Amino acid sequence: MRHMEHMRVTFGVKRIYEPPADDDGYRVLVDRLWPRGLAKAEAAVDLWLKDVAPSTELRKEFNHRPERFADFSARYRHELDFNPAVPALLDLAAAHRHVTLLYAARDTEANHARVLLDYVLGRRAG
Repeated sequence: MRHMEHMRVTFGVKRIYEPPADDDGYRVLVDRLWPRGLAKAEAAVDLWLKDVAPSTELRKEFNHRPERFADFSARYRHELDFNPAVPALLDLAAAHRHVTLLYAARDTEANHARVLLDYVLGRRAG
């Protein structure tokens, strides 16, 4: 898990299939679809904020192909510019000392949760 700190809030990004940990803080699933094969009880999700995830069209076009990640990232950031779920996430972060963004993708670097984290940190700094 990678942590990033901004102001008083610390953010983490983690695969939802990893076991929950005490230092996860407030666990927010940021996928539009519920992760396959995972029971809701074992996921230990505090909030499922699916509206902050990439659109279905964008998700399907990206299809977790690394060669499409740069284009996906730019298009997802554009979606986030107009997404009303982003302010909700920022408000949520302000109410907690630590927020972990959870995702199901296999790729731990080239995924939407990383893009979202960078976007949110940029918005809070600006």
